[in-house]
Amino acid sequence: MNNHYEVIVVGAGAMGMAAGYYLSQKGVRTLMIDAFDPPHENGSHSGDTRIIRHACGEGPEYAPLGLRSQELWDELQGKTSETLFRKTGILTFGKKGSEFVEQAIESGRRYEMDIEALSADEIMARWPGITLPGNNIGCYEPAAGVLFAGNCIRAFRRLALENGAELMTDSPVTSIDVKADSVRITARDGMFTADKLIITAGAWNKKILSDLKLDIAIQPSRRVIGWFDSDDSLYASDKFPGFICDMPDGTFYGFPSIEGAGLKVGRFDNGVDGAPEYMNREFGAYGEDEADLRYFLGEYMPQANGKLNVGKTCMFTNTPDENFVIDLHPEYGHVAIAAGFSGHGYKFSSVVGEILSDLVTEGEAGRDISSFSAGRQALHPDNIGI
Repeated sequence: MNNHYEVIVVGAGAMGMAAGYYLSQKGVRTLMIDAFDPPHENGSHSGDTRIIRHACGEGPEYAPLGLRSQELWDELQGKTSETLFRKTGILTFGKKGSEFVEQAIESGRRYEMDIEALSADEIMARWPGITLPGNNIGCYEPAAGVLFAGNCIRAFRRLALENGAELMTDSPVTSIDVKADSVRITARDGMFTADKLIITAGAWNKKILSDLKLDIAIQPSRRVIGWFDSDDSLYASDKFPGFICDMPDGTFYGFPSIEGAGLKVGRFDNGVDGAPEYMNREFGAYGEDEADLRYFLGEYMPQANGKLNVGKTCMFTNTPDENFVIDLHPEYGHVAIAAGFSGHGYKFSSVVGEILSDLVTEGEAGRDISSFSAGRQALHPDNIGI
C-alpha cells in the first residue's frame, strides 16, 4: 500500500470535503482524514440547513466570495440528484443605523446585485409574520436562500471519491510532523505522508495549529438552534425568506418552515466558550437555550412561537474580528489553513475549497484573500509587532 499522497486534508467537513473535491478535479492524489464520518453532528455543519447570502453585512470583501460560492453550488447541483439549494430569498433587518444592515445594502449595490432596501412597514406588509418597531430597516435579496448542509457534503464526498480521492473516517489525527518539504500524519488507522497539507478541522483547529507553532486567537463556542411550530400560511418556504436580524438586544438568524418542520431560529451571539471535546452538546443544558430563541420569536415573529419541535447545538469557532483565516502557514508554505469561520462560513465552503486547492497546487489563491491573513494583528493580540 502506498501511504504517500500529494495532499492530505485534515478535517473533512464542509471546507475539507470541498477542498478534496476540487483537488480531485485536478487529478491530485488526495487523502482526506476525519475524526468522524461526515456529514455528522459533531462539527459546525450540523443542523440540516445553512443560509447563503451574497450581500453580506460582515463587509464588502465577502461579496465576491458569496457570488463565486453560489456559482460553485449551482455547478455542484448539476452533478447530483439531491437538493442542495432552495431559493427562498434572504431578509436582513435591524434597527436603523445598524452597521450590519447598512453594509449588506452597500455590498449589494457595489456588486450590482438584485437587492431591495426596505422600511419596517414595507417588511411587515410583505411578510405579515414579522412584527417590527417603526425604526427598523431591511435589505431583501431574492436570489439568495438556503443550502442543505448534509446534502452538500454528501455530494462533494461522492464526487471526490469517484474522481479518485480517498477518505479515512472515524480516525482522529494524533500527530502532525511538518518537514521543510513534506508532512507526516499519524492517525488512529495509520501513518501517512504527503507533499502538501490542508488543515480544516473546525473547532479542533486551535489545538492543531498551536501544535504547529501558530497560536492564533480562535475560540470554539457552543450555539443552539430550534425548530418551532409555526403557521405555515405565514412561514412556509414558498412564502417566507431566510433571515438575519441585528438588534441591540441580540443577533438572530433563521429559516422558513421547510416541509412543515417549523420555523428554525438560532442566536448568533451569546454562546458558551469551551473546548470541543468537553462541550455540552445537549440542547436545554442551559436555561437560555430555549429562552433566548423564544424571546426573539415573541418579539418579532409571534405566530412562530409555538411548541419546540427540535432543539440542537452546533459549534462556532470565532476570531476576535469575526473574519476568517484562509492562508498559507507563515512558516510552512506547503501547509494551507482554513479556520475561524465565526458562524457564517458554511455558505462559502465551496469557494473556500476551491481557494485551498489553488493554494496548495499553485501557491496562490487566484483571488484577494488578504482580509483573511493568518498574520493579521487581530489574531495575535499579545504580539503588537507581528
